Amino acid sequence: MHRRDFLGASALALTAALLRAEPAGRRLTVAVIGHTGQGNYGHGEDLVWLKVPRTMVVAVADADPAGRAAEARKLGGVRAYEDYRTMLTEVRPDLVAICPRHVHEHHAMIVAAIAAGVKGIYVEKPFVRTLAEADEVVKLCADKLVKLAVAHRNRYHPVLDVVKQLVASGEIGELKEVRVRGKQDQRGGGLDLWVLGGHGFNLATLFTGPAVSCEATILVEGRPATKADVHPGDEGVGPIVGDEIRARYETKSGIPLCFDSKKGDSTKGSAFGARLIGVKGVISLQVDEEPLAILERDGRKTPITTAGLGQPEPLADIKLLNGGHLGAVRDLLAAIEEKRAPLCGPLAGRETVELTLAVFASFAVGGRKVALPLADRGHPLR
Repeated sequence: MHRRDFLGASALALTAALLRAEPAGRRLTVAVIGHTGQGNYGHGEDLVWLKVPRTMVVAVADADPAGRAAEARKLGGVRAYEDYRTMLTEVRPDLVAICPRHVHEHHAMIVAAIAAGVKGIYVEKPFVRTLAEADEVVKLCADKLVKLAVAHRNRYHPVLDVVKQLVASGEIGELKEVRVRGKQDQRGGGLDLWVLGGHGFNLATLFTGPAVSCEATILVEGRPATKADVHPGDEGVGPIVGDEIRARYETKSGIPLCFDSKKGDSTKGSAFGARLIGVKGVISLQVDEEPLAILERDGRKTPITTAGLGQPEPLADIKLLNGGHLGAVRDLLAAIEEKRAPLCGPLAGRETVELTLAVFASFAVGGRKVALPLADRGHPLR
């Protein structure tokens, strides 16, 4: 497909999905799963439901006694459980919020929620640890008609409609590549790739389409990483390697996608997010910032809002829509009502896991190019 054709081929319709009124009907019950000390309650995935008139939190599960009691009070005195499986069996909620930032429990929590007959699931990123886990969740959601949304919250930002239109109309000229960077703080390298790279990937592939290959260079203190450098990563991500990563993906559209992260390289000009690089200009997508999108052209930086290029943002609650997960939850409820996929569903979640693991798969074969989808659905570093 020609690059311009790809960019103009599919309208996102994000604004319509996120700003419409919530579907009418009875209030949907929500059960919250957290784990104090093991990722806690993510970035507010527990509290967003209190701002949604259509939903009602009825229970919380947390293996930590003190954390469980505190969270139950925070959620309005709801029933509290030590074991999330017991909670799901007894409460039978309509919706489940899987909140821990640590990823190692996500798969089991998702499977248990689906087995309990839920209509929808909202899960903190990263999605799951391996492609085998992702494949199972994708199949279960399809078989059981469960709508699952991943908390890559910037994917739900309504300004992406405007950005897509600007790129398709040639505002930055022909799109030549998309570059993704992590936060490049103390987690720079392998952990940054896992925990934060997914945010950038999830935005980038809206413009590049799916990747077909990956080749990566991984360094440790400036030297090529070896198998001896592989070690367990924090936040339940499994084995990782490297404090510096440079990866390049070829995509079906022909637009290259690159990822970079170096520990301690969080300097001005290397912002966390994705950069759409065209022959006439660049659009920066700044993860979790407002404005999310900025056009850089002719020596000027111009904010992009839902009203258009250089216009004041008309949505007073834009930070709540994006950073507060409200847009994501509204989309999940609409997906259930309309019997469609959420904007960032299990397929999109699996894509970010595959792009992450492809870097380690390339390392495992000496930095050579590996084809996507990956044939090995386990973890390349095990």
